[in-house]
Amino acid sequence: MLNKGLEQKATDGGTAVQAGRDVIIIAGIDEKRAREIYQEMILQLRREYSQEALDIANTRVTEFENRLMPKMEEVKGAVEAFADPSFQLLLCEAQKTAAATERPADYDILSELLLHRFLKGGNRFIRAGINRAVEIVDEISDDALLGLTVFHAVSTFTPLSGDLHQGLNVLDNLFGKLFYGKLPTGKDWLDHLDLLDAVRINSFGSVKTIQDYYPETLAGYVDIGIEKNSGDYEKAVEILNKNNVSQTILVDHAFNNNFMRLNIAKKAHTSHLLLQQSMPNNPTVFFQTPLSEEQRKALDSIYELYKQDSNMKQQYINLFMEEWNKRPNLKMLREWWDNIGTAVQITAVGKVLAHSNAQRCDKTLPPMD
Repeated sequence: MLNKGLEQKATDGGTAVQAGRDVIIIAGIDEKRAREIYQEMILQLRREYSQEALDIANTRVTEFENRLMPKMEEVKGAVEAFADPSFQLLLCEAQKTAAATERPADYDILSELLLHRFLKGGNRFIRAGINRAVEIVDEISDDALLGLTVFHAVSTFTPLSGDLHQGLNVLDNLFGKLFYGKLPTGKDWLDHLDLLDAVRINSFGSVKTIQDYYPETLAGYVDIGIEKNSGDYEKAVEILNKNNVSQTILVDHAFNNNFMRLNIAKKAHTSHLLLQQSMPNNPTVFFQTPLSEEQRKALDSIYELYKQDSNMKQQYINLFMEEWNKRPNLKMLREWWDNIGTAVQITAVGKVLAHSNAQRCDKTLPPMD
């Protein structure tokens, strides 16, 4: 709301008005005006360099503009962020970083960070991380950035497919895209990231090994499941029928065809499942709907029917790791990860930086939550 007695008119371009301490973004910013604002920010930048350095800076900042603007134009309402004073300040810092870096990949990372600022800028915790990340893009070394990105990917991305082989193939493909250089070894890269506030190192702890971490994270692949033609299997079918969930969600276990399991990689993924249903007046036409709360609870109750046997579970984990090692990128990840040793916690700064770099490598990745 406007403070009474204070009024300021918008410009012809429809950018922003300010009343007291309230800033109001007014619709009307288009791609042309956004590029003009970008150039206006560069005017401040030019005062900081000698003529010799300015030519190089202009080339780099122009390249950054060419990476940033198409990304902003693709997202509805994003170019209007150029009228936001706080976004303009961040844009100016990003231009300074772009001018200072000789690494072309940094322009893509900076553009991802600014787009993320538009998408998640309402969260002050995320905003603070983005602001700091923009400042250090040109300071982080190549191997440290790669290690940070892979570390973030392990803790963030999991396949949605309930099929073991499809899920592992998805992961193998993802890390194949992220392994764009030689993975860092030793401790220097971690010390470097800690110095830049991208991670916190705990020398008294250690990370879980891949064999400990992924079978726990993707428990749906290694949980024993329900024995076929057993009383528990009949109960599971009854639960599905009662809640209008197709029995096809129960599939043969990849490691034992005498057992069946829910075709879900991890229990938390039930919120992502879609049911295929036919139209009431036309059974040949299908549509998809999310599971209802009752249906999710029904699937959770089926997990309670799974056989519990620690020895059999360990056998499945061993078989899971055999499948893991058949995939070259996953095998490489395991060998690298299991030698990190030191416990590492990624900070808010590190998360936005790593996620932006991951999206640079794989454009199909979702935005950070």
